[in-house]
Amino acid sequence: MQNSAQKVCDELFSGQLAHLNIQDYTYDIQEAVRELGLDEDMIEQLVDDYVAQIIKAILQFDEYIEELKDFRANKRKLDYTPFRELAHKNLGVARNLRIKNAEALLCELMKKDDLEYLLICLEALKVCAINLRPKCAYDTIKLIQVKHSLSF
Repeated sequence: MQNSAQKVCDELFSGQLAHLNIQDYTYDIQEAVRELGLDEDMIEQLVDDYVAQIIKAILQFDEYIEELKDFRANKRKLDYTPFRELAHKNLGVARNLRIKNAEALLCELMKKDDLEYLLICLEALKVCAINLRPKCAYDTIKLIQVKHSLSF
């Protein structure tokens, strides 16, 4: 999963998202430790929590995108408010933890209106989370799949 996530990252960040200049970004936990004054173990736990949160949020983002597509197809006014509120909530966490690639992507999600571009940003956000903490992302995805299968 991590290898395919890295491949998608490389493709997106050198192509459609190259203007964000985050293709060579690597998370530096020591920056968060220094700036937040917390120990490394605490930051590690907070990053794991962030990854789980963002993987779950991507499902919500996808639902909002589908709603927006329906609105567009029915020529109704597009309301990005719930989508942007979710982006803002997650942006705060990414900023606090100094996760720069997620911060750039979440800023795009808050500002842009092109649904196809937003989907690209969401895909990039997901693969960034997978690259940041592969095991945590995998466990979260599996948990979501199990919960989803039990609801049917």
